[in-house]
Amino acid sequence: MPARNVRSLLVAAAVAVALTAGCSGHGAVAAASGGGGHGGRGAQRAAALPFPASENAKRGTWDWHITDQGAPNAIEGYADHVSVLPGQSFRVFVSTTSRTYRVLAFRMGWYGGRKARLVWRSGRLPGRVQAGPRIARKTRMVTAPWRPSLTVSTKGWPQGAYLLRLDARSGAERYVPITVRSPSTAGKVVMVLGVTTWEAYNLWGGHSLYDGPSGYSSRSYAVSFDRPYDQDGAERFLVYDQPPIALAERMYRLPIAYETDTDIQAHPGLLNGARAVFSLGHDEYYSAAMRKALLHVRNHGTNLAFLGANAMYRHIRFASSPLGPDRVIICYKDAAIDPMYHKDKAATTQNWRDPPDPRPESVITGVFYECNPVSAPYVVYDPKNWIFAGTGVRKGTRFPGMVGPEYDRVNPAVPFPKPLEVLAHSPLTCGGVSTYADSAYYTVPSGAGVFAAGTMRWTCAMRGPALCGHGLTSAAKRFADRATQNLFKAFDAGPAGRKHPARSNLAAVKPAPGSPYEGT
Repeated sequence: MPARNVRSLLVAAAVAVALTAGCSGHGAVAAASGGGGHGGRGAQRAAALPFPASENAKRGTWDWHITDQGAPNAIEGYADHVSVLPGQSFRVFVSTTSRTYRVLAFRMGWYGGRKARLVWRSGRLPGRVQAGPRIARKTRMVTAPWRPSLTVSTKGWPQGAYLLRLDARSGAERYVPITVRSPSTAGKVVMVLGVTTWEAYNLWGGHSLYDGPSGYSSRSYAVSFDRPYDQDGAERFLVYDQPPIALAERMYRLPIAYETDTDIQAHPGLLNGARAVFSLGHDEYYSAAMRKALLHVRNHGTNLAFLGANAMYRHIRFASSPLGPDRVIICYKDAAIDPMYHKDKAATTQNWRDPPDPRPESVITGVFYECNPVSAPYVVYDPKNWIFAGTGVRKGTRFPGMVGPEYDRVNPAVPFPKPLEVLAHSPLTCGGVSTYADSAYYTVPSGAGVFAAGTMRWTCAMRGPALCGHGLTSAAKRFADRATQNLFKAFDAGPAGRKHPARSNLAAVKPAPGSPYEGT
């Protein structure tokens, strides 16, 4: 099918979703470089609103989707920064088989249901095929040793999550993600983009932290941001990060800040004073500095939300690359083969819960990762909890396919904060074993409230059944959207435990201690 027809179908589907959600649009994107703003009354209306409502009052576009990736090497690229402050510049490295290409920068948000605004576009640029992947002998780390292709200034770009779309003259397209991070998070609801997890799964060049040409045994022990992302360049962002970002920006007057995992690593005090920190749909890889930062702000009244499962599961270290600090993620997944094992056992890179220095994620998330893959209904246990207000659920309400492919549960065999309230208790079978997945909420003496969805399909449900699949329904989307809106609103108001203290129901739930998968 021609690319223009595919894009037309995507636009038609997006229009249908927007109309179903009761949205009203603003019109087509401005064609000029840097276009997207209103004039006259529209500009006055936007100026009167707080950020990001003022930003989302501007003109959005449907034309941000990729419709044709082309051949694997048709066009691909990466940036020399994961994030930049507003006004800073970054370089983009591009390889393409086309004679020319251009770059379009889309800010991702709500924009009347269109989900993006075009903020900048380049002119036509000369294309060239760059060198193939370089693979380090000892760690099997893959890099793309390319020459820079262009420098992009973010002057005038609002803070937020961006996708650069590389458009080859041949019609092939790929994304390059970049975050324009917030200078401060004080008084804000912070959206943390899980870039360490994106990179851990990135198979560009034949190796990731999970796989290699011979499977797991040939995996990388380190991965680098100095290479493109695989597939369309932003698959994990679109599945796990974009849905809650769009919903947050849709909410009127919600003060939002944007950061990435690497920003927390580089600036450990960055989250101080935030009202809430939201870990999005898949946020698995944490350094000691990242973990310490979340624990610190929670203990000082900042609310936390984990809108996925398997969060904070892997312990990582960072290293520098030729392009800058914190561009290399180290994770051996086995303490015994980590060179730090005989130097500093607290720094070895395996699962946080494992020896030689076990620190299970449940100390912060409240729940404990258990098994995958699975696909099961999400079953409501505590419909009267404030997080489920307005969703219309009852005890036992089921949402097919909403648990999976990874899940967490409350496990009394491991440490977790109390009081803790189980909100959903979903029976399932994984690896031949009957068990449960749990959504949970707890509060701590600082007043902070912490929510854990316990399933990676929470944010998938927010995409709607057509994009999520797995048997999810529109009812699951409405449920996940409303519950997440409740979290945004209550967490923005300050330490949620002061108004919404958790009330333990573990005596009624009777969660089974131990796990057949972890030997606990």
